[in-house]
Amino acid sequence: MNALSLMSRTARRIEDATPAHRDRAVDGLRALALLAVPTGHWLLGGFTRSPDGALHNASPLGAFPGFAPVSWVLQMLGIFFLVGGYASVLSYRRRKGSTRAWLGGRLARLGRPVLGVTAVWAALLPLLHFGLGVPVDTLRTASTLVVQPLWFVGVYTVVTALTPYCVRAARRLGVWAAAPLLGSVAVVDLLRYGPYADAVPSWLSLLNVLPGWLFAYQLGVSWGEGRVTRRHAWALLLGGAALFAALLLLFGYPASMVGVPGEARTNSHPPSLLVLALAAAQSGAAVLLRDRIGALLRRPALWAPVVVVNLSAMTVLCWHQTAMLAAAVPAAYAGEVPGLVSAPDSAGWILARLAWMPVFAGLLVLIGRYARRFESPWTGAGPARRALAGVLAAGFGVFALGLG
Repeated sequence: MNALSLMSRTARRIEDATPAHRDRAVDGLRALALLAVPTGHWLLGGFTRSPDGALHNASPLGAFPGFAPVSWVLQMLGIFFLVGGYASVLSYRRRKGSTRAWLGGRLARLGRPVLGVTAVWAALLPLLHFGLGVPVDTLRTASTLVVQPLWFVGVYTVVTALTPYCVRAARRLGVWAAAPLLGSVAVVDLLRYGPYADAVPSWLSLLNVLPGWLFAYQLGVSWGEGRVTRRHAWALLLGGAALFAALLLLFGYPASMVGVPGEARTNSHPPSLLVLALAAAQSGAAVLLRDRIGALLRRPALWAPVVVVNLSAMTVLCWHQTAMLAAAVPAAYAGEVPGLVSAPDSAGWILARLAWMPVFAGLLVLIGRYARRFESPWTGAGPARRALAGVLAAGFGVFALGLG
């Protein structure tokens, strides 16, 4: 049997196993948003090599500010939170047990892969340093990258825990339930960037973390409750786009949706009003395109990859930086390698990095074959093993955050 025939049969089996009520458009949007995370990190993250052979983070955005619009396309966390809210409200409605039991199941599925990747890396650190001579600075760079996407899981855990309250707000206020969250972020941005910015403490920006990411999640909950119409979707699309343009052109917001080394302001950590404007526009477009996306994914060849990505969602999120590091850390021993271990300051670097992307994807698939077990219930792990994993994960967090 050739590969094409095998893929066709696999796609057909997935199609036959898909329940008729499955919302393919929402699954497709989730897969698209999920794949944007590794694509963005692999494309916009680079390494430089110091004379002692250690790796340090670098970004092509520092040398190519005109590259910033790429981050507008790849910053799809708004879509991820939107479909997360939509899926959560449907799951919450179908629950058979208590709200507490429902939340416990959802949060366990988020926590197991995070605990797995951090525990594995905690065990790898001494092996890499003392066994293979990897410099400590390289390990700190690697640890920072591994932890980088995990903040999202923490925030997503909190907003998931708020689902019952989001449902109540959606039933009472409909799509307008998200408006106070937008207003809250606008007020904090006015304080930290406005006329009195010098008198505002830096920690104030942290007040944007929860409402900034809860905004799209609340929209998703309202959508799942049937309270977002096409008229609302058009308002979100056009209003979000207008606000996005105004913040860029009139109020001097940074153009990049991700942090740029050396820049004093960043849009995503914590989220600024620009992130919410983009999320609103993306959410409106998603609602408007839902039927077309759903019809497109009726094709087995397109639907099968969506199913595979969704089944491995947390594995992709938790391990994609490890895949890039699996190529970069050994390459550092060879000196500078274009597109992998070299300053991201030329068009040649961009072309070389694009050539490395399939390599990273292949490594992620290979790692995922073993790492995906962390997504399943740890039925074979007793209390002692779980406690050890927790201790290792905590130790890795201390090292990665520079606390130790």
